[in-house]
Amino acid sequence: MLSFLYHLAHNYEQSHGYPANLLYISPEHFQTLREQLSEIQELDKLTHFLGMDIVISEEATHPHVVWQPIEWCKIPA
Repeated sequence: MLSFLYHLAHNYEQSHGYPANLLYISPEHFQTLREQLSEIQELDKLTHFLGMDIVISEEATHPHVVWQPIEWCKIPA
């Protein structure tokens, strides 16, 4: 999962010329990511590690990244 997200973010930055700051991910994929990064317990540390805020959505059948000019209100997962 982590390598997939890295490639998403890298490809986004290569295509747009600036990094993504928001990751849309399904609850299932988010759980897989949390299991792979189990040493990172706190959500804010996980977002710092990824360099992106996270939006967990049932509609995100596949993880995708975007850049949003707004600051999100963080809600603990």
